[in-house]
Amino acid sequence: MQDEVLYRESFPILGNDYEHGGEVATKVKSILKELGISSTIIRRLSIANFEAEMNLVMYADEGRLEFTVGPREIEVIVADRGKGIPDIEQAMQEGYSTATAEMRARGFGAGMGLPNIKRNADRFDITSTPGIGTTLRYAVSLTMPAASETQ
Repeated sequence: MQDEVLYRESFPILGNDYEHGGEVATKVKSILKELGISSTIIRRLSIANFEAEMNLVMYADEGRLEFTVGPREIEVIVADRGKGIPDIEQAMQEGYSTATAEMRARGFGAGMGLPNIKRNADRFDITSTPGIGTTLRYAVSLTMPAASETQ
């Protein structure tokens, strides 16, 4: 977590609320635009936030998405109360899905949610306790890595 907070906000998300699914990710995107964050960073975070929000809608009872803008990165924490993930390693495999027929009928369940979040983040961590819930922590850097770090 960052020492200095330039902006922080938290939003509730309800499980099984498909009608409003994606609204939090859209709100965060608008806030980041107002803060003058680059479109590349906004795009990466928007993808990760939408995937995280929809996973919560599909699999949890309720939860929150909190994002914090600091001088070096934007960190997002998505924590839910729900059934949790029994095998995180399996859940991180592209194409693996536990989506129901109803979820698939709505266009979800390709098994790309968690991999897409990780792919769009510079830092990613997931913890989950079956029967209790899941917490995702991911961040996107606001600074370019030094030339020595990119080689």
